[in-house]
Amino acid sequence: MKLCVIPARGGSKRIPQKNTKLFNNKPIIGYSIDAAFKSNCFDKVIVSTDDEEIARVAEEMGAEIPFLRPDELANDQATTLPVIRHTIDWFHQNGMELEYVCCIYATAPFIEAKFIQEALSQLQQTDAEYCFAATQFSFPIQRAFKLTHKGRVEMFNLDYFNTRSQDLEEAYHDAGQFCWGKASAFLAEKMTFSEFSIPYLLPQYRVQDIDTEEDWLRAELMYKVMHGDE
Repeated sequence: MKLCVIPARGGSKRIPQKNTKLFNNKPIIGYSIDAAFKSNCFDKVIVSTDDEEIARVAEEMGAEIPFLRPDELANDQATTLPVIRHTIDWFHQNGMELEYVCCIYATAPFIEAKFIQEALSQLQQTDAEYCFAATQFSFPIQRAFKLTHKGRVEMFNLDYFNTRSQDLEEAYHDAGQFCWGKASAFLAEKMTFSEFSIPYLLPQYRVQDIDTEEDWLRAELMYKVMHGDE
């Protein structure tokens, strides 16, 4: 059995009601739900939430809400892996065995069904245990700097001060869209950024993290450029 889990905790502070806020006139969680169904990869598409309003919106868009997430997995310190493990445990306790699980994030409006399909195929063709969406950093991370308490500039690594950008090793980061994994890997809470994983690489223009109001505005503008008036 293949399961899609969309984690959507209530109580977002930086962007109030983030998971159900309208993104170009549609609840943002709807993009993730729609892509999951269009991929035809899943036996079930569920939302793991502690919030009644998120549950209502998700159900209206076709997702299942088999349970409300317990409080200990809905606070500010809760991370994704324990949430996915809780979901898998719930299904096992209710007599449903899972082979593959895909965690799709609730605020991923650039996700497409074909990304989900291709990443599953990529995972199944290897001996990896996870395959997640990733993209390349647009600037060499080796030349990054920070601000000191005096507001001055300090490089993280001075060794690269005189190194040309084209001579530096490329670096990548999580695209914040989805992560396929074997249910056994999620149950063991194996690290995703490790030897257990392979990346499904996306172009930079298909990726935008949405954590602040500025991120949200940028993402809406990017979406309009890519999709026009649809």
